[in-house]
Amino acid sequence: MDAFVTLGISLGLGLLIGLQRERTESRFGGIRTFPLVSLFGTFCGLLADKQGGWIVAAGIIALVVVVSMANRPKASEPVGEHGQTTEVAALLTYAIGAYLPLGERSIAVVAAGLMVILLHLKSPMHVFVRKMGTKDVAGIMQFVVITLIILPLLPNRSMGPWGVLNPFDIWRMVVLIVGLSLAGYVAYKLVGGTASVVLGGILGGLISSTATTVSAARRVQAAPSAHSIALSIILVASAVSYLRVLIEVSLFAPSHLAAILPPLAAVLAWTCVIATAATVFFFRGKREKIPDPTHPANPADLRSAIIFGLIYAGITLATAAVKDRFGTAGLYGVALVSGLTDMDAITLSLARMMEGQQLEPGNGWRLIVAASISNYVFKGGVAAILGGWRFGLRVAPFFALVVLGAIALMLLWPQGK
Repeated sequence: MDAFVTLGISLGLGLLIGLQRERTESRFGGIRTFPLVSLFGTFCGLLADKQGGWIVAAGIIALVVVVSMANRPKASEPVGEHGQTTEVAALLTYAIGAYLPLGERSIAVVAAGLMVILLHLKSPMHVFVRKMGTKDVAGIMQFVVITLIILPLLPNRSMGPWGVLNPFDIWRMVVLIVGLSLAGYVAYKLVGGTASVVLGGILGGLISSTATTVSAARRVQAAPSAHSIALSIILVASAVSYLRVLIEVSLFAPSHLAAILPPLAAVLAWTCVIATAATVFFFRGKREKIPDPTHPANPADLRSAIIFGLIYAGITLATAAVKDRFGTAGLYGVALVSGLTDMDAITLSLARMMEGQQLEPGNGWRLIVAASISNYVFKGGVAAILGGWRFGLRVAPFFALVVLGAIALMLLWPQGK
């Protein structure tokens, strides 16, 4: 019976891959060929389980011969007229089919799903590559270095005063933050100047709400008519920064989500209401485009990653020292100072403390909100200095509403929760 289930999964995965290839009008194979390739691999895997692995090897050789014969007419075509994507997909389909009876089915299903996604995203991926400049590609390569080379080499043990400095954990936080920012940056590169005000603010918030505020304020100085657009972008980006906070807390304080998420989600909802109201008021439903967008810097920069790592390590050490010396109340000073320019480091540090039972969740989320208030004050000052006092006066009422709502939440939310 188990063999029949395996054959059914193999057939389904082959049909899924074949359906995608059929839509591309591939000359090698489509909705019939790929299920056959998958089933062929599965039967080779079933036989190999009893007769030995040489059968799988023989099957792959046979498939290569068939693919080569099918590609013979392509030899006369000019170079560059055709690719090898479908042929490679056929080989991978065979491998997935052969793996099904021998390994974990879930791995085979995930591999097939990833292959279909990659095949389907051909056009967007080509557009992405064309839009990426030399510096962008270099930044992505640096992210690979940050993630796959530096991280595994770091020692995974606690050291330093209070035993809170773990090089591996610190750099893991760097990978997370750079990865989140890079995802927003890649999305920004794909949409570019075609982004609406709301989408531009969302992507800016994913990259960095502080950097987005600086960029928008400078744009106002250069083009005073862009006041409304810049204000909406800043408000939306600042609201999205709370979404980053929710993601970070969910990843590093999962056992306390029931206590942490409701108040933080309430702050997020409040900031979204204010940002939405401002955008609707200024644009009355129009899909305004962002004029002359200022391109953000690629966040996957080794120097920036090292700086964030040092900041995170410093804040982690400061929170441990202050808590040891002054108790939880002293952490508010650390939160207010560290939250001025960056929310990520203090959020991650507090989340780790909550998960490690060193900080009560009710105090933890209030400290995060306190840091966000400090961040709003800092961004308000940036908007006034870089965008001019008129623009600062326009930003102030909306930021004041956010800050007052956050303070009210901290005071009125039931204590101990």
